[in-house]
Amino acid sequence: MNTAAKTRQTRRDRERIAWWEEARFGMFIHWGVYAIPAGKWKGKAIEGIGEWIMRRAEIPATEYEQLASQFNPVKFDADAVAKLARDAGMKYLVITAKHHDGFAMYDSPCSDYDIVDATPYGKDIMADLSKACQKYGIRLCFYYSQDQDWHDPNASGNNWDFDPATKDFAYYLENKAKPQVRELLTQYGPIGLIWFDTPVSISLEQSQSLSRLVHGLQPDCLVSGRVGNGVGDYGSLGDNQIPTGRLEGYWETPATLNDTWGYKTDDHNWKSVKTLLHLLVELTSKGVNYLLNIGPRADGSVPMPSINRLRAIGEWMNTNSEAIYGTKATPYPYEFPWGGITQKGNRLYLLFTTWPGEHFTLLGLRNRVTNATLLADKSAHIDVSQTRDSDCDILTLRLPECPDPNVSVVALELDGAPDVDQTALQQTDGSITMIASMANLHTPESGTQIRIGETGVIQDWFDTSNWIDCDFKVFKPGTFEIRVHTSTLRRVREWTGGHEVRVDIAGSTFRKTITPDVWSDSPKAQYFPEAATIIGQVQLDNPGLHTIEVRAESINKESRAGLSVSAISLTRQ
Repeated sequence: MNTAAKTRQTRRDRERIAWWEEARFGMFIHWGVYAIPAGKWKGKAIEGIGEWIMRRAEIPATEYEQLASQFNPVKFDADAVAKLARDAGMKYLVITAKHHDGFAMYDSPCSDYDIVDATPYGKDIMADLSKACQKYGIRLCFYYSQDQDWHDPNASGNNWDFDPATKDFAYYLENKAKPQVRELLTQYGPIGLIWFDTPVSISLEQSQSLSRLVHGLQPDCLVSGRVGNGVGDYGSLGDNQIPTGRLEGYWETPATLNDTWGYKTDDHNWKSVKTLLHLLVELTSKGVNYLLNIGPRADGSVPMPSINRLRAIGEWMNTNSEAIYGTKATPYPYEFPWGGITQKGNRLYLLFTTWPGEHFTLLGLRNRVTNATLLADKSAHIDVSQTRDSDCDILTLRLPECPDPNVSVVALELDGAPDVDQTALQQTDGSITMIASMANLHTPESGTQIRIGETGVIQDWFDTSNWIDCDFKVFKPGTFEIRVHTSTLRRVREWTGGHEVRVDIAGSTFRKTITPDVWSDSPKAQYFPEAATIIGQVQLDNPGLHTIEVRAESINKESRAGLSVSAISLTRQ
């Protein structure tokens, strides 16, 4: 599945996406007749996310469609939903106009299987939502499942009712999908984007034709990366996926407040406000938009845990939004354990998920800092000191008390655009982290060649003739523990080890089997597990530039992902 954006951007493309890049934060809404069973079918709890219940339980289409006659969302308040998005600091709203179950949550002239014709409610909620979004300055956007439609005999997904051998996908695309996309773009005024999903069967030409349809009807409307085949206006990462390091181009991560997207009565695994803010920081600092989901109940009401969390995020955004809106990814090539960095013009924003205390040191910033401000209290004094030692620029801040236990932000005014040393530098705690995208890749002329995947992890490492190396700079020599970090991938979420690796550093050679010696407990690893393998300890006697090399001496043949290296770290003992 290709969910990346087109690689070549024209001036028109950049103009079209400017509002979206400025926004950084949006609301996703998964809502449909699947909210009626809410994760249970005939008294039995169905595993998986709520909106997939029809497929998970293989419910016959003729049986599932009877849910429409029970759908009467009298508590849906379009004004309240749009206001909630505005109050949370979200700039755009994407709602499921048609999910994989094939039911249209709007008045669709080309189908009677919709909220107006098939339910006792009989009203077009999208018309109300369009007015509410305009009122609160939110860009209305539509999710549309262009490939899977479990109610249509010719679409992808439903093979328990419909014989795959008799399906005519092109017929479905031309006679249902495209007409409905046209309806969405002609019935509700300006639309910010069409959020396509799961390109299973769609061809390159068909993806291109959908993109042309959207841009032809509304030239300013964006097409999501999940239209398939690399023709979207921006790339879409996996659900709840966080990349390793900053990304180039335009990217978005759709994410949940709990585990499900569509409402499930039994899903109470709500993320804390602290976790949600940390995810906002991590994604924004890596140049990725955060599309955060709510799942209304069948009656249209929004669960209070969703409302309370979004309001709390909004309170934080009221103070700190300048560190989010319109910012670019961190200028640093690696990650920090204390939080993230965003940039805008001549400003750097230090977003602390862990407050450092009275003193904080940042290495590698070559600019002169002309002013430092705490966004939560701009009258608070911050002392700034800058020196250069051991061929390294050192910025030291003397900070006041921590203003926010979740995330606090310090803005640095610079004497020009941010200029940062791109080498992996030893940090003040003695550690050195080299993420995969910083490595030099050495590939064979033939065979499978490794690459840096869309999330910054090394992929396709199945051939032992591939190898990597990375340079790093040491200021305080000593004994260091070496770790190789490995991750799961979008389509392979089961972590597997068993690879034999060789690590060469400072004249020493280590051989080790990749094992999960330390599991990551970061929010990034909640849905995509990561583990560190302790390779051994090495003595580095001299300061300065060093190189570490990693080779695979054997690859576990049972591993579908191969050797997926996300980082190499050295910790001073």
